[in-house]
Amino acid sequence: MICGIRKTESIRRAMDILEHGIGSIAVMLEGNTHLCRMDQIYYVESVDKRTYVYTKDQCFESKSRIYELEEELDSNFLRCAKAMIVNLRKIRSVKSEYNGRMLAQLLNGETIVVSRSYVKDLKRRLGI
Repeated sequence: MICGIRKTESIRRAMDILEHGIGSIAVMLEGNTHLCRMDQIYYVESVDKRTYVYTKDQCFESKSRIYELEEELDSNFLRCAKAMIVNLRKIRSVKSEYNGRMLAQLLNGETIVVSRSYVKDLKRRLGI
């Protein structure tokens, strides 16, 4: 049993994960709604006021805005740019660039850019 002063949305999500397993979010593909498990998500990106959720080999669209997904996703996710959130468990390697940014290579071979303002938090979360 989980006890608390009040049941916030974060506590509700944690309880749901504990009771039902890994969390998921609703995404769209070709007009159909799917539930995408959080552990399958590599990164989330906002482009031209649309939000896209990328898995190993597929790209889904989400009706949620990126800041809404940031609140919904679990602690394995980190904002790495104004318009991008990355799953830390999907990062294979990181490399510093001369301008203070970092490049993160993901397990699926894609490379994403980590903005300067998010590099410090990424290093802290990765323990480097």
